[in-house]
Amino acid sequence: MTALGWPASAVHGRVGIRPLRMRDATAWSEVRIRNEDWLSPWEGRVPSQPPGDWAERHSPAVFATMLRVLRREARAGRTLPFCVTYDGYLAGQVTVATVVRGAFDSASVGYWVDGRLAGRGILTTALALVTDHCFGPVGLHRLEANIRPENAASRRVVSKLGFRPEGVHLRYLFIDDDWRDHLCFALTAEDAPEGILARYQSNKSRHTA
Repeated sequence: MTALGWPASAVHGRVGIRPLRMRDATAWSEVRIRNEDWLSPWEGRVPSQPPGDWAERHSPAVFATMLRVLRREARAGRTLPFCVTYDGYLAGQVTVATVVRGAFDSASVGYWVDGRLAGRGILTTALALVTDHCFGPVGLHRLEANIRPENAASRRVVSKLGFRPEGVHLRYLFIDDDWRDHLCFALTAEDAPEGILARYQSNKSRHTA
């Protein structure tokens, strides 16, 4: 049994999205460990559990366990775990989670990119590909991203794609040893009938003309 719109892959230029694979374990571990300073300020954890060692939490063995969980959730239609690639190499992740069907048809999205590749539009392009897929084959109506106010880089990504601010979630996630507020941004399928990637590329062309 497979969920609607999964598995899926897409490519635009040098940027691609595809399902995570078990053979990504070594590359994923290397990128995550190398990016501790870049990623750790935005990573949530269970408050009752100690932070633990970053390298231990991002070993290939931990990746294998995580992937088994993600695959189970993907088969159930609750999660779409995408690997982001750049020139074919693992560059980050975009994960669509908490997929709720019925009258809601909504989900939340989280993402990260290798800090060495930040600022090149890779993550923005990947999120646009994922959003178009969610509003197309997956059949979702709404996608939201919840971001800490201090995370300017993440906020720029959703801003470029036209995600609108919808409010503030107070004490939303346990991050950096406290419950942190998050800003909510969202898109619905009606916001860009021509497609999110097409609109993003059109806006880029106008700004560089």
